[in-house]
Amino acid sequence: MAGKEKRCYLMIKFAIDMYKKYEEGVNYLFFGGLAFVVNMVAYALAAWALGADTENVPMVMAATAFAWVVSVLFAYWTNRTFVFKSKTTDRAGVWKEFGAFVSARVATGILEQVIVVGMVTISIDDMIAKFVGNIVVIVTNYIFSKLWIFKKKG
Repeated sequence: MAGKEKRCYLMIKFAIDMYKKYEEGVNYLFFGGLAFVVNMVAYALAAWALGADTENVPMVMAATAFAWVVSVLFAYWTNRTFVFKSKTTDRAGVWKEFGAFVSARVATGILEQVIVVGMVTISIDDMIAKFVGNIVVIVTNYIFSKLWIFKKKG
């Protein structure tokens, strides 16, 4: 192998090795980013449809709740399938896992509502408030998912 090809091969091998070493974290960041986009788009559409803004806090709360439902369903599927690669296949086990996931997300959903409503109440743009709330929630959700919901057994 010539020098240039060898360097290219070594760089690709290094990238693959790093991905394998940190696969769960990389996948969580990627799919968490997608869930963030899903959440923000769902919120923007609901906020537009409901007329949510700093003057209409109840509609901000409703739009936030709608976006929460959409993003939680998306996040459960991606976390279970691609991030934590759950091996649970029996119906009761999947429902238990889903229940734990939703329970944790309810807690962070309440946290997000508090952040968004608090910021909107002091006249911070609802999309900025939603963005800030999402960042806090993403970090908290990873901790809950890693330590409680998709905890490796044994």
